[in-house]
Amino acid sequence: MPRFNPLVETLAPPPIPSVFAWGDAYDGRSGPMIDLSQAVPGYPPHPEMLRLLGEYAASRAYTGYGPIEGEDCLRTAYAEHMTGTYGTPLSAGNVHVTAGCNQAFICAAMAVAGAGDAVLMTDPYYFNQETTLAMLGIKTRFVACEPANGFLPEADALAAAITPDVRAVALVSPNNPTGAVYPPDLLAALYDVCKARGVWLILDETYRDFLPAGTRRPHDLFARPGWEETLISLYSFSKSFCIPGHRLGAITAGADVVEQVAKIMDNLQICPPRSAQAAVATALPLLADWREENRREIARRVEALRATMAGVPAWRVGAVGAYFAFIGHPFGEASSAHVAEKLAKEAGILCLPGSYFGAGQEGYLRFAFANADVETIGGLRERLERFALD
Repeated sequence: MPRFNPLVETLAPPPIPSVFAWGDAYDGRSGPMIDLSQAVPGYPPHPEMLRLLGEYAASRAYTGYGPIEGEDCLRTAYAEHMTGTYGTPLSAGNVHVTAGCNQAFICAAMAVAGAGDAVLMTDPYYFNQETTLAMLGIKTRFVACEPANGFLPEADALAAAITPDVRAVALVSPNNPTGAVYPPDLLAALYDVCKARGVWLILDETYRDFLPAGTRRPHDLFARPGWEETLISLYSFSKSFCIPGHRLGAITAGADVVEQVAKIMDNLQICPPRSAQAAVATALPLLADWREENRREIARRVEALRATMAGVPAWRVGAVGAYFAFIGHPFGEASSAHVAEKLAKEAGILCLPGSYFGAGQEGYLRFAFANADVETIGGLRERLERFALD
Protein backbone atom coordinates (compact mmCIF):
# COMPACT_ATOMS: atom_id res chain seq x y z
CA MET A 1 0.00 0.00 0.00
CA PRO A 2 1.37 3.50 -0.84
CA ARG A 3 2.47 5.49 2.18
CA PHE A 4 1.48 8.98 3.24
CA ASN A 5 3.93 11.79 3.82
CA PRO A 6 5.08 11.13 7.40
CA LEU A 7 5.38 14.86 8.08
CA VAL A 8 1.61 15.07 7.57
CA GLU A 9 0.51 11.64 8.75
CA THR A 10 2.05 12.09 12.19
CA LEU A 11 0.18 15.33 12.85
CA ALA A 12 -2.92 15.26 15.05
CA PRO A 13 -6.22 15.90 13.24
CA PRO A 14 -7.46 19.52 13.17
CA PRO A 15 -8.47 20.35 16.76
CA ILE A 16 -11.53 22.56 16.24
CA PRO A 17 -13.87 19.77 14.96
CA SER A 18 -13.18 17.67 18.06
CA VAL A 19 -14.14 20.60 20.27
CA PHE A 20 -17.34 21.13 18.29
CA ALA A 21 -18.14 17.46 18.89
CA TRP A 22 -18.01 18.10 22.65
CA GLY A 23 -20.52 20.90 22.12
CA ASP A 24 -22.80 18.63 20.14
CA ALA A 25 -23.03 16.38 23.21
CA TYR A 26 -24.29 19.21 25.44
CA ASP A 27 -27.90 18.68 26.56
CA GLY A 28 -28.74 22.32 27.28
CA ARG A 29 -29.07 21.88 31.03
CA SER A 30 -27.38 25.22 31.84
CA GLY A 31 -28.93 27.26 29.08
CA PRO A 32 -27.78 28.09 25.55
CA MET A 33 -24.24 27.12 24.61
CA ILE A 34 -21.67 29.85 25.24
CA ASP A 35 -19.28 29.37 22.34
CA LEU A 36 -15.80 30.68 23.16
CA SER A 37 -13.96 28.23 20.91
CA GLN A 38 -12.99 29.39 17.43
CA ALA A 39 -12.21 33.09 16.95
CA VAL A 40 -15.11 34.34 14.85
CA PRO A 41 -16.65 37.82 14.98
CA GLY A 42 -19.56 37.91 17.40
CA TYR A 43 -21.55 40.34 15.27
CA PRO A 44 -22.57 40.37 11.58
CA PRO A 45 -20.79 42.06 8.68
CA HIS A 46 -21.88 45.58 7.80
CA PRO A 47 -24.71 45.57 5.21
CA GLU A 48 -22.54 47.61 2.86
CA MET A 49 -19.82 44.96 3.09
CA LEU A 50 -22.34 42.32 2.06
CA ARG A 51 -23.58 44.51 -0.78
CA LEU A 52 -20.05 45.03 -2.07
CA LEU A 53 -19.26 41.32 -1.88
CA GLY A 54 -22.38 40.51 -3.87
CA GLU A 55 -21.78 43.22 -6.44
CA TYR A 56 -18.19 42.23 -7.17
CA ALA A 57 -18.91 38.50 -7.05
CA ALA A 58 -21.50 39.01 -9.80
CA SER A 59 -19.05 40.91 -12.01
CA ARG A 60 -17.42 39.13 -14.94
CA ALA A 61 -14.37 41.32 -14.37
CA TYR A 62 -13.29 39.10 -11.46
CA THR A 63 -13.97 35.65 -12.91
CA GLY A 64 -10.56 35.19 -14.51
CA TYR A 65 -7.11 34.89 -13.01
CA GLY A 66 -5.77 37.98 -11.29
CA PRO A 67 -2.34 39.26 -10.28
CA ILE A 68 -0.43 36.80 -8.11
CA GLU A 69 0.48 39.53 -5.63
CA GLY A 70 -3.13 40.66 -5.33
CA GLU A 71 -5.39 43.22 -6.96
CA ASP A 72 -3.75 46.62 -7.39
CA CYS A 73 -6.76 48.30 -5.80
CA LEU A 74 -6.40 46.35 -2.55
CA ARG A 75 -2.61 46.53 -2.43
CA THR A 76 -2.83 50.31 -2.81
CA ALA A 77 -5.70 50.73 -0.34
CA TYR A 78 -4.02 48.54 2.26
CA ALA A 79 -0.67 50.31 1.84
CA GLU A 80 -2.46 53.62 2.47
CA HIS A 81 -4.16 52.10 5.52
CA MET A 82 -0.81 50.86 6.85
CA THR A 83 0.75 54.27 6.24
CA GLY A 84 -1.96 55.85 8.36
CA THR A 85 -1.70 53.18 11.06
CA TYR A 86 2.07 53.31 11.45
CA GLY A 87 2.81 56.89 10.40
CA THR A 88 5.45 55.72 7.92
CA PRO A 89 5.07 55.70 4.13
CA LEU A 90 4.43 52.25 2.68
CA SER A 91 3.57 51.40 -0.92
CA ALA A 92 1.63 48.78 -2.83
CA GLY A 93 4.98 47.18 -3.63
CA ASN A 94 5.30 46.31 0.05
CA VAL A 95 2.03 44.34 0.03
CA HIS A 96 1.26 40.79 -1.05
CA VAL A 97 -2.36 39.70 -0.63
CA THR A 98 -3.04 36.10 0.43
CA ALA A 99 -6.02 33.82 0.98
CA GLY A 100 -6.16 34.38 4.73
CA CYS A 101 -3.47 34.93 7.34
CA ASN A 102 -2.68 31.21 7.69
CA GLN A 103 -1.64 31.29 4.06
CA ALA A 104 0.33 34.47 4.72
CA PHE A 105 2.25 32.59 7.40
CA ILE A 106 3.03 29.55 5.26
CA CYS A 107 4.23 31.84 2.46
CA ALA A 108 6.43 33.82 4.83
CA ALA A 109 7.85 30.67 6.40
CA MET A 110 8.61 29.08 3.02
CA ALA A 111 10.23 32.28 1.79
CA VAL A 112 12.80 32.38 4.59
CA ALA A 113 13.26 28.78 5.79
CA GLY A 114 13.49 25.30 4.32
CA ALA A 115 13.52 21.70 5.51
CA GLY A 116 16.11 21.30 8.23
CA ASP A 117 16.08 24.98 9.18
CA ALA A 118 14.31 26.16 12.33
CA VAL A 119 11.84 28.88 13.32
CA LEU A 120 11.71 30.15 16.89
CA MET A 121 8.19 30.41 18.33
CA THR A 122 6.79 31.48 21.66
CA ASP A 123 5.38 28.95 24.12
CA PRO A 124 2.36 28.99 24.19
CA TYR A 125 2.06 29.13 20.40
CA TYR A 126 -0.68 29.32 17.77
CA PHE A 127 -1.13 25.67 16.75
CA ASN A 128 -1.70 26.26 13.02
CA GLN A 129 1.68 27.92 12.76
CA GLU A 130 3.42 25.07 14.56
CA THR A 131 1.80 22.41 12.36
CA THR A 132 2.57 24.43 9.24
CA LEU A 133 6.26 24.32 10.06
CA ALA A 134 6.08 20.62 10.90
CA MET A 135 4.57 19.80 7.50
CA LEU A 136 7.34 21.72 5.78
CA GLY A 137 10.05 19.85 7.64
CA ILE A 138 11.07 23.07 9.40
CA LYS A 139 12.10 22.52 13.00
CA THR A 140 10.61 24.55 15.83
CA ARG A 141 12.43 26.07 18.75
CA PHE A 142 10.57 27.71 21.63
CA VAL A 143 11.02 30.57 24.06
CA ALA A 144 8.86 30.38 27.17
CA CYS A 145 6.35 33.14 27.91
CA GLU A 146 5.85 32.92 31.65
CA PRO A 147 2.52 33.63 33.38
CA ALA A 148 4.34 35.87 35.85
CA ASN A 149 5.36 38.08 32.93
CA GLY A 150 1.85 38.23 31.47
CA PHE A 151 2.78 35.61 28.85
CA LEU A 152 5.16 38.07 27.19
CA PRO A 153 8.62 36.91 26.05
CA GLU A 154 11.75 38.53 27.39
CA ALA A 155 14.34 39.81 24.94
CA ASP A 156 17.25 38.12 26.71
CA ALA A 157 15.45 34.78 26.75
CA LEU A 158 14.56 35.11 23.09
CA ALA A 159 18.16 35.89 22.20
CA ALA A 160 19.37 32.86 24.14
CA ALA A 161 16.90 30.62 22.30
CA ILE A 162 18.15 31.56 18.83
CA THR A 163 20.27 28.61 17.77
CA PRO A 164 22.46 28.64 14.62
CA ASP A 165 19.76 26.90 12.56
CA VAL A 166 17.04 29.48 13.36
CA ARG A 167 16.08 31.50 10.29
CA ALA A 168 13.16 33.45 11.74
CA VAL A 169 11.33 34.35 14.94
CA ALA A 170 7.51 34.07 14.74
CA LEU A 171 5.47 36.28 17.07
CA VAL A 172 1.74 36.99 17.36
CA SER A 173 0.55 40.30 18.85
CA PRO A 174 -2.11 40.71 20.11
CA ASN A 175 -1.42 37.11 20.95
CA ASN A 176 -3.27 33.97 20.05
CA PRO A 177 -3.91 32.10 22.37
CA THR A 178 -3.26 34.35 25.37
CA GLY A 179 -4.54 37.72 24.24
CA ALA A 180 -1.37 39.38 25.54
CA VAL A 181 -0.54 42.63 23.74
CA TYR A 182 3.17 43.17 23.10
CA PRO A 183 4.06 46.78 24.05
CA PRO A 184 5.90 48.80 21.37
CA ASP A 185 9.10 48.92 23.42
CA LEU A 186 9.11 45.14 23.79
CA LEU A 187 8.58 44.65 20.05
CA ALA A 188 11.44 47.10 19.46
CA ALA A 189 13.72 45.06 21.72
CA LEU A 190 12.74 41.78 20.05
CA TYR A 191 13.27 43.34 16.62
CA ASP A 192 16.74 44.48 17.71
CA VAL A 193 17.60 40.93 18.74
CA CYS A 194 16.48 39.59 15.36
CA LYS A 195 18.38 42.27 13.45
CA ALA A 196 21.55 41.70 15.47
CA ARG A 197 21.37 37.95 14.94
CA GLY A 198 20.54 38.20 11.24
CA VAL A 199 17.17 36.41 11.44
CA TRP A 200 13.74 37.44 10.18
CA LEU A 201 10.98 38.66 12.47
CA ILE A 202 7.61 37.33 11.27
CA LEU A 203 5.02 39.35 13.18
CA ASP A 204 1.41 38.16 12.93
CA GLU A 205 -0.84 41.17 13.61
CA THR A 206 -4.18 39.55 12.81
CA TYR A 207 -5.87 41.19 15.83
CA ARG A 208 -4.20 44.60 15.47
CA ASP A 209 -7.51 46.41 14.95
CA PHE A 210 -8.68 45.48 18.46
CA LEU A 211 -5.93 47.09 20.51
CA PRO A 212 -7.00 48.99 23.64
CA ALA A 213 -8.21 52.58 23.33
CA GLY A 214 -5.45 55.16 23.42
CA THR A 215 -2.88 52.94 21.74
CA ARG A 216 -0.85 55.32 19.58
CA ARG A 217 0.28 52.62 17.17
CA PRO A 218 1.22 48.95 17.59
CA HIS A 219 4.94 49.64 17.06
CA ASP A 220 7.42 51.84 15.20
CA LEU A 221 9.29 49.09 13.38
CA PHE A 222 8.38 50.30 9.89
CA ALA A 223 10.22 53.54 10.69
CA ARG A 224 13.49 51.70 11.25
CA PRO A 225 16.08 52.18 8.49
CA GLY A 226 16.40 48.91 6.58
CA TRP A 227 13.31 47.36 8.18
CA GLU A 228 12.77 45.46 4.91
CA GLU A 229 15.74 43.24 5.78
CA THR A 230 14.25 42.04 9.07
CA LEU A 231 10.46 42.52 9.37
CA ILE A 232 7.63 40.57 7.73
CA SER A 233 4.19 41.65 9.00
CA LEU A 234 1.08 39.49 8.58
CA TYR A 235 -2.57 40.53 8.75
CA SER A 236 -6.09 39.21 8.28
CA PHE A 237 -9.13 41.08 7.00
CA SER A 238 -11.40 38.38 8.46
CA LYS A 239 -11.98 39.76 11.93
CA SER A 240 -12.24 43.49 11.14
CA PHE A 241 -14.75 42.96 8.33
CA CYS A 242 -16.44 39.80 9.72
CA ILE A 243 -15.69 37.80 6.56
CA PRO A 244 -13.53 34.81 7.61
CA GLY A 245 -15.18 32.63 4.96
CA HIS A 246 -13.81 34.83 2.20
CA ARG A 247 -10.20 34.03 3.20
CA LEU A 248 -8.29 37.26 2.75
CA GLY A 249 -5.03 38.26 4.40
CA ALA A 250 -1.92 40.28 3.61
CA ILE A 251 1.84 40.35 3.99
CA THR A 252 3.63 43.66 4.42
CA ALA A 253 7.35 43.38 3.74
CA GLY A 254 10.19 44.54 1.56
CA ALA A 255 9.98 44.18 -2.21
CA ASP A 256 12.42 41.26 -2.13
CA VAL A 257 10.14 39.31 0.22
CA VAL A 258 7.11 40.07 -1.96
CA GLU A 259 9.02 38.71 -4.96
CA GLN A 260 9.79 35.44 -3.17
CA VAL A 261 6.23 35.08 -1.89
CA ALA A 262 4.88 35.49 -5.44
CA LYS A 263 6.84 32.39 -6.48
CA ILE A 264 5.21 30.44 -3.66
CA MET A 265 1.70 31.79 -4.23
CA ASP A 266 1.85 30.95 -7.93
CA ASN A 267 2.03 27.31 -6.88
CA LEU A 268 -0.31 27.47 -3.88
CA GLN A 269 -3.25 29.37 -5.32
CA ILE A 270 -2.19 31.47 -8.35
CA CYS A 271 -4.12 34.46 -7.00
CA PRO A 272 -6.19 35.30 -3.90
CA PRO A 273 -10.01 35.51 -4.18
CA ARG A 274 -10.56 38.42 -6.53
CA SER A 275 -14.05 39.76 -5.87
CA ALA A 276 -13.44 39.84 -2.11
CA GLN A 277 -10.28 41.86 -2.71
CA ALA A 278 -12.23 44.47 -4.68
CA ALA A 279 -14.88 44.63 -1.96
CA VAL A 280 -12.37 45.09 0.85
CA ALA A 281 -10.44 47.72 -1.14
CA THR A 282 -13.64 49.79 -1.25
CA ALA A 283 -14.63 49.00 2.35
CA LEU A 284 -11.28 49.88 3.97
CA PRO A 285 -11.89 53.66 4.00
CA LEU A 286 -15.67 53.43 3.74
CA LEU A 287 -16.26 51.39 6.92
CA ALA A 288 -13.57 52.93 9.13
CA ASP A 289 -16.08 54.32 11.66
CA TRP A 290 -17.92 50.99 11.85
CA ARG A 291 -14.67 49.15 12.49
CA GLU A 292 -13.75 51.63 15.20
CA GLU A 293 -17.07 51.01 16.95
CA ASN A 294 -16.40 47.28 16.77
CA ARG A 295 -13.05 47.90 18.47
CA ARG A 296 -14.89 49.70 21.26
CA GLU A 297 -17.35 46.82 21.51
CA ILE A 298 -14.55 44.30 21.87
CA ALA A 299 -13.03 46.52 24.57
CA ARG A 300 -16.35 46.40 26.43
CA ARG A 301 -16.23 42.62 26.21
CA VAL A 302 -12.72 42.64 27.67
CA GLU A 303 -13.97 44.58 30.68
CA ALA A 304 -17.02 42.33 31.00
CA LEU A 305 -14.77 39.28 31.09
CA ARG A 306 -12.48 40.85 33.69
CA ALA A 307 -15.47 41.66 35.90
CA THR A 308 -16.98 38.20 35.43
CA MET A 309 -13.77 36.37 36.26
CA ALA A 310 -13.23 38.56 39.34
CA GLY A 311 -16.40 36.97 40.70
CA VAL A 312 -14.93 33.46 40.40
CA PRO A 313 -11.43 33.91 41.90
CA ALA A 314 -10.65 30.19 41.73
CA TRP A 315 -10.38 30.74 37.98
CA ARG A 316 -7.50 33.08 37.16
CA VAL A 317 -6.93 35.33 34.16
CA GLY A 318 -3.41 34.68 32.91
CA ALA A 319 -3.69 37.27 30.14
CA VAL A 320 -6.48 38.97 28.20
CA GLY A 321 -6.70 41.24 25.17
CA ALA A 322 -8.05 41.66 21.65
CA TYR A 323 -9.99 38.41 21.01
CA PHE A 324 -8.67 36.03 23.65
CA ALA A 325 -8.14 35.32 27.31
CA PHE A 326 -5.92 32.59 28.72
CA ILE A 327 -7.77 31.32 31.77
CA GLY A 328 -6.16 29.21 34.47
CA HIS A 329 -8.51 26.47 35.70
CA PRO A 330 -8.63 25.47 39.38
CA PHE A 331 -8.31 21.70 38.96
CA GLY A 332 -4.64 21.11 39.67
CA GLU A 333 -3.10 18.32 37.61
CA ALA A 334 -6.26 17.63 35.58
CA SER A 335 -5.61 17.81 31.86
CA SER A 336 -6.90 20.90 30.11
CA ALA A 337 -8.63 18.70 27.50
CA HIS A 338 -10.57 16.90 30.23
CA VAL A 339 -11.61 20.19 31.82
CA ALA A 340 -12.63 21.70 28.46
CA GLU A 341 -14.61 18.62 27.46
CA LYS A 342 -16.55 18.58 30.74
CA LEU A 343 -17.19 22.32 30.52
CA ALA A 344 -18.69 21.85 27.08
CA LYS A 345 -20.80 18.80 27.87
CA GLU A 346 -22.01 19.81 31.34
CA ALA A 347 -21.78 23.61 31.64
CA GLY A 348 -22.37 24.58 28.03
CA ILE A 349 -19.09 26.52 27.78
CA LEU A 350 -17.15 25.73 24.62
CA CYS A 351 -13.46 26.64 24.78
CA LEU A 352 -10.07 25.26 23.76
CA PRO A 353 -7.68 23.32 26.03
CA GLY A 354 -4.38 24.99 26.80
CA SER A 355 -2.58 21.84 25.70
CA TYR A 356 -3.51 22.65 22.09
CA PHE A 357 -1.06 25.55 22.37
CA GLY A 358 1.87 23.75 24.00
CA ALA A 359 2.62 20.82 26.25
CA GLY A 360 3.25 23.07 29.25
CA GLN A 361 -0.16 24.75 29.13
CA GLU A 362 -2.30 22.05 30.80
CA GLY A 363 -3.41 24.45 33.51
CA TYR A 364 -5.06 26.84 31.04
CA LEU A 365 -8.01 27.20 28.69
CA ARG A 366 -8.40 29.64 25.81
CA PHE A 367 -11.58 31.72 25.90
CA ALA A 368 -12.30 33.46 22.57
CA PHE A 369 -14.48 35.94 24.41
CA ALA A 370 -14.96 38.25 21.40
CA ASN A 371 -17.46 35.67 20.09
CA ALA A 372 -19.92 36.56 22.86
CA ASP A 373 -21.71 39.79 23.77
CA VAL A 374 -21.43 41.45 27.19
CA GLU A 375 -24.59 39.85 28.56
CA THR A 376 -23.48 36.37 27.50
CA ILE A 377 -20.03 36.87 29.03
CA GLY A 378 -21.73 37.83 32.30
CA GLY A 379 -23.48 34.45 32.25
CA LEU A 380 -20.15 32.66 32.57
CA ARG A 381 -19.92 33.46 36.27
CA GLU A 382 -22.82 31.31 37.45
CA ARG A 383 -21.81 28.39 35.25
CA LEU A 384 -18.20 28.45 36.43
CA GLU A 385 -19.26 28.75 40.09
CA ARG A 386 -21.42 25.63 39.78
CA PHE A 387 -18.97 23.62 37.71
CA ALA A 388 -17.25 20.68 39.39
CA LEU A 389 -14.83 18.26 37.81
CA ASP A 390 -15.69 14.60 38.52
